[in-house]
Amino acid sequence: METDETIERLRRLKIAAHENGGPESAAARVREGTTTALERIVQLLDPGTFVELDVFTGGMVAGLGKMGGREVCVWAEAPLLGRRGGMTRAAGKAAKVIDLALKTGVPIVSLHDGGVLAAGAGSLPGPYGEILFRQVMASGVVPQLGVIMGPCDGSRALSALLTDFTVMVKGTGRLLFSGGQLGAGSDGDPRQTTEGLQQPGRAPTSEFPEGSVHLEAVDETAGLDAARRLLSFLPQNNLMDPPSVPVVDPITRETRALEEILGSARNSAGASSATDTLGYDMREVIRLVFDQGSFFELMAKWGASVVMGFARLGGRAVGVVANDPRVDGGCLDMDAAGKAARFIRTCDAFNVPLVTLVDTPAVRIEEGPAQGGATARHLAKLLYAYCEANVPKLTVVLGRAFGAAYEVMGSKQARSDLCLAWPSAQIASTASAAVTLARATLPALVAAKRGLVDDVIEPAETRLRLATALEACLSKREGRPPKKHGNPPV
Repeated sequence: METDETIERLRRLKIAAHENGGPESAAARVREGTTTALERIVQLLDPGTFVELDVFTGGMVAGLGKMGGREVCVWAEAPLLGRRGGMTRAAGKAAKVIDLALKTGVPIVSLHDGGVLAAGAGSLPGPYGEILFRQVMASGVVPQLGVIMGPCDGSRALSALLTDFTVMVKGTGRLLFSGGQLGAGSDGDPRQTTEGLQQPGRAPTSEFPEGSVHLEAVDETAGLDAARRLLSFLPQNNLMDPPSVPVVDPITRETRALEEILGSARNSAGASSATDTLGYDMREVIRLVFDQGSFFELMAKWGASVVMGFARLGGRAVGVVANDPRVDGGCLDMDAAGKAARFIRTCDAFNVPLVTLVDTPAVRIEEGPAQGGATARHLAKLLYAYCEANVPKLTVVLGRAFGAAYEVMGSKQARSDLCLAWPSAQIASTASAAVTLARATLPALVAAKRGLVDDVIEPAETRLRLATALEACLSKREGRPPKKHGNPPV
């Protein structure tokens, strides 16, 4: 029947619209272990929930669906499809999806891969700029997650970096940037044209720019799983709270193991120099304080003297920022301050409370005539982020808290809502002042009497005290002077 033939033809056309370059391209993807844009989206979303927009427009696959039962908008670049659809129409699909996300107040997930830009390079500045503008408009309104699954150059690299959190797939994902266009490949495939491009970051062998990417995934499946887990800590938009989960780890759980760490914290506080590594494992402290198995660390290798990520406390999502005394003695440097500042501002934008664990003796300044000023600017950026944030802010001082390094780490002066200290805490203006302070029977008590902390607690109390304070601060309302926007020292 004619109707059956029409339907069959429609089905063939839809299949062709997602072929991603035909049989040869499909064979190449099998060799590389990669998948098509549509396959990636289907794998990312809950089964049967994807609704595609502009199906017959090439270059990208875009639409809406659900992740973990939550509505999201998603767009994925389709390598090689851009040759047929044209970059202008492809960019229009992504722009339409971002507009839809802003209207409906739902998160955006973007899957980045090469091909599209190289194919439409002649018309890039206009169409892709529309995507970039919309991403900026969506910043701080709805969460944006990016997964780099192939080579990203030029405007596409900017797009990936405009997301709130960026995941890169090891081996296939590459974040590259050059002053001009991709140009060497005769067939427009960027996999053949990235040679010689300047690459940011400090890991050229793996092409993993640690300062720009939050996580590296071993393969595409792990990358998509990471995006799903990241979203579980974030709300639908800036007017909503992050989702909570049922409490399976009681806030009264026994944490006496923290008392064993207290001795190590005392050794850390009594270290003979700022970089002595007598310290303890801060990740073990985090494991004991927060809900079991909930900590999701970000940017672990970049600015490693700060440990940073999401966790849960009594089932509620929190952002965790902590000094690591095992790395450079816990000293703050530019990279650590910069990554923490961006994370704090993201948490504040999406109503995620902050918990800061402090043990830092000093600021580390790299060698070079301009490094002192650059380090100060990054520290000011971190201080600005803490002062600007009006989400619940809870701080625990475990060991050393000296001078400017402490002032920028969620101190009471930066308007922490609750500042607690372990008996091992030493809060002083300088390390030399801490030597005098150490003669006191309980240096932390001196800080409490001076109003620098609210209470000195036993380590085993930490989880319960933080969870109780978090519950009390959830209704926090803090007025600020009216302004167009602040001007942080970026």
